[in-house]
Amino acid sequence: MRVIDLNTWPRAIHYHFFKRMDYAHYLICSNVDVTDFLAKCHKKDISFYYAMIYAATVALNKVEAFKYRIRCEEVVLHKTIHPSFTAMQEGTDLFKMATVDMTSDLEEFVEKAKQKTDEQKEYFVKQDVEGRDDLIYITCVPWVSFTNLSHTISFNKEDSVPRLAWGKYFQENGKTLLPFSIEAHHSFVDGIHMGQYFTCLQEYLDAYK
Repeated sequence: MRVIDLNTWPRAIHYHFFKRMDYAHYLICSNVDVTDFLAKCHKKDISFYYAMIYAATVALNKVEAFKYRIRCEEVVLHKTIHPSFTAMQEGTDLFKMATVDMTSDLEEFVEKAKQKTDEQKEYFVKQDVEGRDDLIYITCVPWVSFTNLSHTISFNKEDSVPRLAWGKYFQENGKTLLPFSIEAHHSFVDGIHMGQYFTCLQEYLDAYK
């Protein structure tokens, strides 16, 4: 992590322009082609959900704009962002939030995420996220193929953590498509960066062996 010098940072004008907004987050939804990725997850008998968390976070770490955070009057840039995600509590219709640090391997992460969610009994583990902003918040709505989505959010101008979500995949023209949304703070992320993110995500999904 490093602190950004706002006096020399090329994006400083845009940062200050959007930081003054009461609600500077915005969201884009698009369908992602998971045809091959889903088939490979099934073939390897690994969780598609945990695999998507890994893929989505890998892609996010490839686009620098998503790794900036606001800390009071400072801006910091993290080297690596890690996922904090929802998981259903077994035997209930309630979810819990689990936080797992990234690994260098998808299968290793899937196993680590499964172990974490199986063992975690609390719905919200404060010590896992307290004082951390090197995170991305992820949720899934596998019951609905949504075309739009909104997140709960506090009107805290320092909250610059991106939010990811995806829904129920569906078939169209011989492909399996996944409705996918990403929300980010406009002080750091413009439309071009959103486009870069979706490109990185699709490339990762297509290249997975």
